Amino acid sequence: MKNVNQRLKRLTETDYCKANTVEKYRNELIQLANDVADIKTAKKQKRIFKALSDENRLRIVKLLRVKEMCICELMVCLDMTQPNLSHHIQILEDCGIVNRTKKGKWVYCSLADRKLVDNMIKLKLL
Repeated sequence: MKNVNQRLKRLTETDYCKANTVEKYRNELIQLANDVADIKTAKKQKRIFKALSDENRLRIVKLLRVKEMCICELMVCLDMTQPNLSHHIQILEDCGIVNRTKKGKWVYCSLADRKLVDNMIKLKLL
C-alpha cells in the first residue's frame, strides 16, 4: 500500500491530476470503483460469461429463446447424452440464465431472464 500511496503522491504533484491531497484522491478512486465496477456485479457477470463460453451452452440458450423445451427435446436437437446435457443445463441454471422445472416425469427448461438474453443478442454477443 505504501508503494501505491507514493505513486498517487507523485501523480497528484503533476499537471495531469487535479487532486489536492493523496488521501482525498484515493477515496475518490475507491468510490469510482464502487460506483461503476463493483466486485459483486463483476463476479456475477464473470459467471454469466463463463457459462456462455461454451458452444453447447450457447446453442441451448438460443433454442430456449424460441420455446421452453423438455430435456429429451434438447438431447435430440443437440445430439447429446442426458448426463452431458444436464451438466450444461446446471451451469446455465447456476448463473441464472436457465430455469429447470419438473412436470410429472418430465423436466422442462426455459430462459430465466429473457430480457438479458434479448439484450445480449441485440449487442451481438449471442
